[in-house]
Amino acid sequence: MANDGGRTDLPTSYGLQPPRRSPEDRAEAAAAADPAGPAAGAPAAPPAPPATAPPAAARPAAARPADGRAGGTGRLVGGRYLLQEQLGAGGMGTVWKAHDRVVDRPVAVKEPRVPEHLGERERATAYRRMLREARAAARIDHPGVVTIHDVVLEDGRPWIVMELVRGRSLADVLDEGTLPPQEAARIGLAVLNALAAAHDAGVLHRDVKPANVLIGRHDRVVLTDFGIAQVEGEAPLTETGSFVGSPEFIAPERVLGQRPGPESDLWSLGVVLYAAVEGMSPFRRQTTPGTLQAVLSAEPQTSAHAGTLGLLINRMLHKNPQSRPTVIEVRAALKAVAHPEPAAPAPAAGRGSGPAADPGRPAVPRLGRGARLGVLGAAVTAALALVLVLADPFSGVPDGWTERDETKLVNAVLAVPAGYERNADKAKVTYTDPDGVFAVSLARSEGEKRSPLETANADLTWYEEGGETDYRDTMEDAEGTVDNPVFQERDAALLDVAYTSREEEDEGTRYRELALIVVNGKGVQYRLEVWMPAAKDQAAEGERIFETVKEHLAVHDL
Repeated sequence: MANDGGRTDLPTSYGLQPPRRSPEDRAEAAAAADPAGPAAGAPAAPPAPPATAPPAAARPAAARPADGRAGGTGRLVGGRYLLQEQLGAGGMGTVWKAHDRVVDRPVAVKEPRVPEHLGERERATAYRRMLREARAAARIDHPGVVTIHDVVLEDGRPWIVMELVRGRSLADVLDEGTLPPQEAARIGLAVLNALAAAHDAGVLHRDVKPANVLIGRHDRVVLTDFGIAQVEGEAPLTETGSFVGSPEFIAPERVLGQRPGPESDLWSLGVVLYAAVEGMSPFRRQTTPGTLQAVLSAEPQTSAHAGTLGLLINRMLHKNPQSRPTVIEVRAALKAVAHPEPAAPAPAAGRGSGPAADPGRPAVPRLGRGARLGVLGAAVTAALALVLVLADPFSGVPDGWTERDETKLVNAVLAVPAGYERNADKAKVTYTDPDGVFAVSLARSEGEKRSPLETANADLTWYEEGGETDYRDTMEDAEGTVDNPVFQERDAALLDVAYTSREEEDEGTRYRELALIVVNGKGVQYRLEVWMPAAKDQAAEGERIFETVKEHLAVHDL
């Protein structure tokens, strides 16, 4: 028989006996996670039960958490926290969305919830564990760790009040598919920094897994659920011979009952990274004993999708804690994957994965290096006008500009500065100056039911809310206006918005967009856009370009 825990599709027999689990841990493993997903501090969903385990409905009633002392929507906790909605539930607690009436803000409240069959001693241990969870998280001052606001004692039970993190768990994200290595590294780097802050505060998390990593707004990553954390200077609460945690993410030294250290949390993070790119832990087996044996003796199968992240993961999953990389080494390796140095200046081009993929959102191109270095658009345009020969100028077009007949693509003719590079995609054409300082685009889409003003206002809201793309905010500090001019005798909308980029290539650079939106009587929308840096001189040149393009734009079917 194999002694490595077997393959993921085979049960395993072996001589090792897993540590005895306490009644509270057995109850927690039997509890189902709420489908609504976790909020900050929500109990994490337990691993899938072994194939030989009976279904929940067939288990004795005493093994399931009792609801006799549950809170309930509308209950006022501590005289100030009004419970509004259940966010998640596990064997040892229920997390509620609540409203703090004193300071008028939403919060998350974790209600203690233990099986009725537990004795007073075990019940007291469970409550002490929740108090320790609050103390452990409260010791850590880091944006990547959930903030504890209060602990309320009601009916002799500690209710933990914490910040409400709006988002989904990494486990929920992975249910929809794996992540590319760069995104996995970005999330892993945030978790690592949170763990480093915890370790500096004398706290070992001991339960790092996808269900305990929340992906919030503005790309925020939050480590939550310190329910089994070990705090330096405090006696352990786990009974002799037992352990708590998620078997497929637990470090080998913990399985063996040895004293864990920061290296144990790094092991678990390594498993999380593997699961992020492959979809599951490399140690998952059909039975809990098989999983534990695999953690102890099986070498993880080489990741097929980790790319340059693979070497780091292998080092983090070394059986010997002393052979694992340090926090500094892990941080450097994750940064190299999450934020790779560009081989060359980024060319001016549209974002393939950006809002352009959704015809209901504005298309935001990434301007080139010239925009980020502050090259003045007026100087660039003037220099181009001196050296470039105009192609077939038509009446009224300024010197240094040229006519572009895009009838076949967007049913219109427009004028752009000579020398701008053309890029066409379906029913959209974009012209970008060679230095990447300015971009001009014209798009045509059919079936538009909204008015130009409705579209422009929806676009402005998207900008103001962070320009979410692929579950990530791409910008911040957006502000703008919407006006209603007339274009070719039709009501139109003018969007003027400025924002600060959060993209890796140009993070912190402030841009501006001017957009003219008009719809004909058949529901065909035309959208003229000009992007520019928001710096004063470049913005002024961008405005001149926009007004000139608009003045000479001829749409055939308005």
